[in-house]
Amino acid sequence: MLLIIRSLILGLLLVLAFIFSMILCIIRPMHRDNVHIIARVFSAAAPVLGVKVVKRFATTTEHSDTEARQTVESVVEQKQPKIFLANHQNNFDLFTLTRLVPKSTVSLGKKSLAWMPLFGQIYWLSGNILIDRKNRHSAFETMANTVKKMKDKLLSVWIFPEGTRSRGRGLLPFKVGAFHTAIAAQAPIIPVIASCQNHINLNRWNNGVVIVEMMQPILTKGLDKADVKELCQKVHDKMSERLATLNQEAKAMMQPKQGAIS
Repeated sequence: MLLIIRSLILGLLLVLAFIFSMILCIIRPMHRDNVHIIARVFSAAAPVLGVKVVKRFATTTEHSDTEARQTVESVVEQKQPKIFLANHQNNFDLFTLTRLVPKSTVSLGKKSLAWMPLFGQIYWLSGNILIDRKNRHSAFETMANTVKKMKDKLLSVWIFPEGTRSRGRGLLPFKVGAFHTAIAAQAPIIPVIASCQNHINLNRWNNGVVIVEMMQPILTKGLDKADVKELCQKVHDKMSERLATLNQEAKAMMQPKQGAIS
């Protein structure tokens, strides 16, 4: 029964979100902040899933919590191109990771998305970039145009470097395209990690916690093509390590507190 009720409510909210998004995109197609606004709309539906999304910025041993937060946020707010790299788990990303999509940011998605009824049209009109990964020449041309757009319009790009959904298998190997783009644009890379959300079950009332965290920026200034593989491995290692930590933390947050009345 809960599954049916939740599915109906979620379906209704999605229809309203799609209508709002379509109107927004028709009024101002390809606007630099369309993706940010639409992302906020979809993230608002997370409570319907029975999940609490904890949004935060990374802290490090080199900074106090406040200083680290200011460090990450100051980079995000700067009017310069940035590459956001996020782990891609499943369709629930639409309601969790979207909490951290900043202004002046578009995403990079496969060209086939454009053929999805309604969603594809909204995705394209939002200003997102479509890439044909099966056509190597076309993909390189798209990435070159992306770098030019980033520099000319001071746009940031949100990329899922795994290229596919991990579906609870941890962090999959990265494709190098995102790192070629970051180096070509000399843009900082900001990893974004969502803790495991494979536990979400629409037929369960409480689906616990998903932590969505924006990590410290990784600079690419001065790097060139020869550094792509090393940079890719470095970012993957950092994100993989942080994912494991967040998974443990999210799991602990879902455990009942000692002494609590059951």
